[in-house]
Amino acid sequence: MLSLILKAQTPVNYTISFENAVHHEAEITAVFPNTTSDSLHIRMSRSSPGRYALHEFAKNVYGVTAVNKDGEALKIIRQNPYEWIIANPKGETTVTYTLFANRGDGTYSQVDETHAHLNMPATFMYAVEMLNNPAEVTFNTRKDLDWKVATQLKHKSGTTYYAPNYQYFFDSPTEISNHRTRSFEVNSNGKDYTIEFVLHDNASDDLFDQYFEKVKRIVLAEKKVFGELPDFDYGKYTFLACYIGNASGDGMEHRNSTILTGTEGLADGGMKNNIGTVSHEFFHSWNVERLRPEALEPFDFSKANMTGALWFAEGFTSYYTNLILCRAGIITPEEYAKSINGTFNYVWNSPAREYFNPIEMSYQAPFVDAATSVDPVNRENTFISYYSYGSVLGLALDLSLRQNGLNLDDYMKKLWQEQGKKEDPYSIDDLHFTLSLYAGKPFADDFFNKYIYKSEIPDYATLFESVGFNYTQDQEKAFTGFTANTHNIITRNIKKGTPAYEAGLDTGDKIIAINNKNLDNEHTAEKAIADYKVGDVVTIKYSRYGTERETKLTLTSDPTYAISLDEKARRKIEKHRNAWLHQ
Repeated sequence: MLSLILKAQTPVNYTISFENAVHHEAEITAVFPNTTSDSLHIRMSRSSPGRYALHEFAKNVYGVTAVNKDGEALKIIRQNPYEWIIANPKGETTVTYTLFANRGDGTYSQVDETHAHLNMPATFMYAVEMLNNPAEVTFNTRKDLDWKVATQLKHKSGTTYYAPNYQYFFDSPTEISNHRTRSFEVNSNGKDYTIEFVLHDNASDDLFDQYFEKVKRIVLAEKKVFGELPDFDYGKYTFLACYIGNASGDGMEHRNSTILTGTEGLADGGMKNNIGTVSHEFFHSWNVERLRPEALEPFDFSKANMTGALWFAEGFTSYYTNLILCRAGIITPEEYAKSINGTFNYVWNSPAREYFNPIEMSYQAPFVDAATSVDPVNRENTFISYYSYGSVLGLALDLSLRQNGLNLDDYMKKLWQEQGKKEDPYSIDDLHFTLSLYAGKPFADDFFNKYIYKSEIPDYATLFESVGFNYTQDQEKAFTGFTANTHNIITRNIKKGTPAYEAGLDTGDKIIAINNKNLDNEHTAEKAIADYKVGDVVTIKYSRYGTERETKLTLTSDPTYAISLDEKARRKIEKHRNAWLHQ
């Protein structure tokens, strides 16, 4: 994704058609130029830029054929699930195949009569030896459905588009539909850039205009963090938004565009519920796409890609997501304070910190980032999302810097100027060193040694007090440590160290009675516990594998933190808070 200019090579040419869109099929032809090898190795990608797990896109490819330049059929050899080997290709080789595609999100492709939503690794085969070749693709759009093409690919002519290499091509999602667009110009460093929003949604034009005004404010607020826009290739950045019932909720960053998908249209709650993804993904055009972890550059399409820096790449971006909404006036300071609660409690009440620090949590991405498995896992006790972990660490770093007359915005600017703008991939040592340059070595060492290389908890009581946020726990609210549904069945793994864990309860257990009072759909375990106090010992009767059992559980204080805006903060603190939230 870094290098766009390589020596001239013959392009690989693709044509994709959608006559059978009603059954989610696309017909694809790929013309591979002359090869110097005795065999041509054609693959489907096993991973996708911005995702870290394996996806095995080959599973949706069938009807594969190959012919030479004279139209003679070529033999295809299969030695693994994701590769087709063509022996003795003798010049130009044309491969055709059918793709089944029916998931509209940031990783997969979806073809139906509403749109052709294409993520390139999930759609197009590639030749192993031609990853540095340009790629050209012609989209045979459905004129009967008024389809138009929206993509970050360079327009060549008609419905044909161009990418300088596969790092760019596979990073270029494309939305083909009867969509609408809005755009505005933003000047950065004396150059005008077009920010375009493509919307596939049934909302009225008026709602689209209102939503686009929010998008504008986000773009300008994020530009202010870094002091400038990235130098978008071809002078344009495109939001590709599909807010339709047959899509799946997601967001995925790309070099000059982003995929935004959701089941809620703007008229159905999407005005509020989709805007956070806009904030998150546009921030990635700096942090991830150009300010990029070295382990992800170049991206390898043949395997899972792993980096220990996702707590920064994804987590710090997550910290800015709602902060930017607040600064842009899309949510209030009160709403921003409230938004911190869920993430904060998820991270700091997790026992997983005893197993992994933020770097090691990042290493888990190939197992959790849209990855699937059939065997149960113990994530409640062993994993904290690097999105969430990094978000609350970004908050702690920002407030800590502000106590010293500094701020996270300027640290991000420094990283941007030192490495992001130059597209020089960074290591974790680089992040540490740049913080040393910005805030001093003692400060940087303290932060990284305690919170990145280890898993200690920052002094949030002091940090929140400094910006006039309330930070409390209800010491009198009783806590069991298990979550049960309305049928009183424990639905999630029990967290280590909780009363339920110590009492030997487990997921799947059905709570029958508490202190000999039988439970049912009306008299639930949650309601029954509300009658007891911290320190009380209750007898739990439960069923496991068809056998009734009994255990004793000692209630403790609810560990949940409550974070809110302090309306009575002193004037000096309020001024400090307003400087942070740009109020």
